[in-house]
Amino acid sequence: MSTPQLEKTYSPHDVEDRWFQRWIEAGLFHADPAHPGQPYAMVIPPPNVTGSLHVGHALNNTLQDILIRWRRMQGRNVLWMPGTDHAGIATQNVVERQLQAEGTSREALGRDEFLKRVWLWKDKSGGTIISQLKRLGASCDWERERFTMDEGLSEAVREVFVRLHQDGLLYRGERLINWCPRCLTALSDIEVEHEEITGKLYTIRYALADDPSEVLLVATTRPETLLGDTAVAVHPEDERYRHLIGKHVRLPLTTRTIPIVGDSILVDREFGTGAVKITPAHDFNDFEAGARHELRRIKILDIHANLRLAGSMAEPSVAQAVEGLPVAKARPKIEQLLTDLGLLDKSEPHKMALGKCYRCKTVVEPLLSDQWFVKIKPLAEPAIQAVEDGRVRIIPDAWKNNYLGWMRDIKDWCVSRQIWWGHQIPAWYCETCYGTPFLRRSSDGAPLIPSDAVAIVAKTQPDACPQGHRQGLVQDPDVLDTWFSSALWPFSTLGWPKQTPELKTFYPTSTLVTGLDILFFWVARMIMMGLKFMGDVPFRDVYIHALVRDAEGQKMSKSKGNVIDPLHVMEQYGTDALRFTLAAMASPGRDVKLAEERIEGYRNFTNKIWNAARFLLMHLDGERRDVPPAQRSFPDRWILSRLNVAIGTVTQELEQYRFDRASSAIYQFIWHEYCDKYIEMIKPALKDQASEQAKTTRETLAETYETMMRLLHPFMPFISEEIWQTLPHEGTSIVRRPFPITRADWESPQAELEFALLEECRGLMNQERTILNHAAGKRLHFTVHGTNDQARAAFEKHQALIAYMENVENLRVGATLQDEARHLLTLTSGSAEVSTSMEGADLQKAKDNVTKQIALLQKEVSRTQQKLGNPDFVAKAPPEVLTDHHDRLARESRMIELLQQALQQITLEHTNHHAS
Repeated sequence: MSTPQLEKTYSPHDVEDRWFQRWIEAGLFHADPAHPGQPYAMVIPPPNVTGSLHVGHALNNTLQDILIRWRRMQGRNVLWMPGTDHAGIATQNVVERQLQAEGTSREALGRDEFLKRVWLWKDKSGGTIISQLKRLGASCDWERERFTMDEGLSEAVREVFVRLHQDGLLYRGERLINWCPRCLTALSDIEVEHEEITGKLYTIRYALADDPSEVLLVATTRPETLLGDTAVAVHPEDERYRHLIGKHVRLPLTTRTIPIVGDSILVDREFGTGAVKITPAHDFNDFEAGARHELRRIKILDIHANLRLAGSMAEPSVAQAVEGLPVAKARPKIEQLLTDLGLLDKSEPHKMALGKCYRCKTVVEPLLSDQWFVKIKPLAEPAIQAVEDGRVRIIPDAWKNNYLGWMRDIKDWCVSRQIWWGHQIPAWYCETCYGTPFLRRSSDGAPLIPSDAVAIVAKTQPDACPQGHRQGLVQDPDVLDTWFSSALWPFSTLGWPKQTPELKTFYPTSTLVTGLDILFFWVARMIMMGLKFMGDVPFRDVYIHALVRDAEGQKMSKSKGNVIDPLHVMEQYGTDALRFTLAAMASPGRDVKLAEERIEGYRNFTNKIWNAARFLLMHLDGERRDVPPAQRSFPDRWILSRLNVAIGTVTQELEQYRFDRASSAIYQFIWHEYCDKYIEMIKPALKDQASEQAKTTRETLAETYETMMRLLHPFMPFISEEIWQTLPHEGTSIVRRPFPITRADWESPQAELEFALLEECRGLMNQERTILNHAAGKRLHFTVHGTNDQARAAFEKHQALIAYMENVENLRVGATLQDEARHLLTLTSGSAEVSTSMEGADLQKAKDNVTKQIALLQKEVSRTQQKLGNPDFVAKAPPEVLTDHHDRLARESRMIELLQQALQQITLEHTNHHAS
């Protein structure tokens, strides 16, 4: 039977669509709790249901898929749990924009109808990113796909909320929270992005109440909030102001007086004037100071960040000027009013951090509000311990301190959000017990729950309140922070709170692959929740990959026009090329600087693999003879030994999450050793198809290429499957075939030593050909001499192979005779000495080129030495970068020595030639 053949050119799109569909239909990604293998489980960081695949997703899911395919091929019982996140604020915003385009709003629809619209949108458009992940080749167990608001996960959310409340770890109270005036919801601290801007520092004159001629200069960045001031603070040890503590000042623009208090925590004597205003309802530090001094909290901003001055006792003219204005418009008005009254001493530029909503980028306002909070310290302490004692490994280790520092300074987590799309808080309030119906918001009719209303927390709506009232039960209108349900992802997706076989088999999971940006949003909270509700950590390893940036290291953004669309490059270059590029560039702690040229380069790699497979298939027809590796030809023994090394290296690097080094090992082996060296070496043996050597060579070709495809498969799943199917193989798909393991009988140190000696010899031949400017195809005469017994024996043994590989007209192995040496260029390197005639060469041109090359190399050496002599560079550079620099320095220095040898001989020959 003839060997199957491949198309002349590789067509990625056809191959990718066909194979992914077949894999799905065959159930090759499906996990079975009864599988006898050791469990290996991962949960996908659930992308937002609103999302579309970007390069960050592509990197994250490529690295996960490499691990999953590798472990599956190792025989592990693999589960890769997929799913999407309901993304509360983002999804609600998408649907609200649709309604706005239709001339309506969510308030007009009402909550129930609005939620129906969101579910409709989710069913129609929410699966986009899932289909794109499949396009990437993600081998998740797609039969188990979950959604953070499906019924099972919703049950888990309610269970956790109720238990936290029962354990005293969940409470409702009035606190100062981060508020987004655009999304109209609370945000947790880590949902606020900080941007450094240049604002103004205003110095305002506060006159003493008992002596208006004496003025206290107060520095602030927010003059518009002075209408909510309830005190001025100075440092109790500040000689300038200590005598004023206990007195009162007149609050500018109002009819109120406020006290001067001493506060060493709030006041920095070096900042501004050393006196600061306290606005407890609109600043987090002031809130704490207000609590220490028992100050009133006067709210002067509404939920839209507009000034509302009813309780501020503002002067009537002031109220008339700024009432209802948004902060950005009120601030210059206040500045002008202060100036007109002679109360603004000065204003000056001042750098400050401005908090913005991570979703819509609107400026966030501190706002007093009744919210639900998780009491986080008791949950954080065990999660800190789990990382400190190694139950959870954070890789790279450098991020461990980031995690620990944040966790040790963690604040209670505000988990309520004032939106409709999400898990509605399972708490009810009794209007009958309260004694009066709750007020309703005018905008949407949602109940305004009073601060002193008692919450009835339960998994389902109670039939009656604890007092027996069946009427007047109102559910809390708020929903939970999206990250609350995401924090339960590793165990809720496995069926918790039910005790399922999946939960028993796959929890804790093995590895989490994620980006640094959600280490605190998500990873830390999963560890806390896993320890609390499962009694064990949710995963053993957390691998944190870097960010993907453009080729210049800039953040990708549409406005800059530097975004690389993974869907576009997959279409243009093939999915395997993109995957391999991302894996090859995934160095720990270093951002990926991605350029399309790199992807195109690895597209060329797929073509190299394809063409090598076509060569192999053209020569597989005929008898194959399987003999022990030790009895095979030198090229066969060498390639088996090198493949063995590649297998060991790839396996070891994947164990360490060094995707970059694993990819490099595969690339170097396939391109440079297999295609460039081995295939060239075996061509003479394949000419006589009936020879014994051809039979064993065909066996080695088939064996090594099939093994090589299994080694490549986790990185390039599509092309490896397509080629593997044409090779002699066992099984129906490469997906479930064993990952290669090293074999003792493939080891051949002798073949590797001999090959290294041949490469040294061939390197000198090529160098001489280049120095003398001989064309690549010109057949030359060479004399080769080994400087030690091993080299001499190798050169004599493989004389014919050297001559074939270097296209040599005449090759003599042995020392150059003294009388022959006069017109020869001789280069010596370690174990080899190679000579060729300089007759007929343009010696002046050769001399000029060598001189120029030496100068360039000396510059490179100097540059590398400067880097290695820089203590700062040496301290910061990763070990592999330092190793690379040292290796480069050694190579360049050795090349300079060779070229200087050549220059000396060429100069002498040139001089003698002119003299004669």
